[in-house]
Amino acid sequence: MDTASHDRRPLVYRHDCPSRTVIEVLANKWTLYVLAALRRADGPMRFNELRRTLDGITQKMLTRTLRALERDGLVSRTVYPTVPPRVEYGLTPLGAEVGHLTGAIADWALAHAPDVLTARESFDARPEPAPLDLDAHVKAYGR
Repeated sequence: MDTASHDRRPLVYRHDCPSRTVIEVLANKWTLYVLAALRRADGPMRFNELRRTLDGITQKMLTRTLRALERDGLVSRTVYPTVPPRVEYGLTPLGAEVGHLTGAIADWALAHAPDVLTARESFDARPEPAPLDLDAHVKAYGR
């Protein structure tokens, strides 16, 4: 990594860095699923088609997620003047580009889900640590 990019990298940890808002959107589980569903579709998808594809998402959450993705330029919304109106959602070029990242996350999750589940089981099987005796701690270490 060159010095210039190294100097800029710590800025992403600051609360006022614009990249944080983008990362917050991408870190949302429904964002990842919506982007993946649209990426795997042969073309744009209608709202109810997306909702059927994304098991467990509520209408409210899908609406909220699609609006956030449209606002960030990752998803396009096309309304057709029919009765009733037909609305389709598709990836923008920016959304297709981020699909490479979200696809990599999905691939990693599929490949390593058994490892994570095994680690969880091992962690959950450990005995609970004894509660900390604050009086003894203060006597031994001070404050």
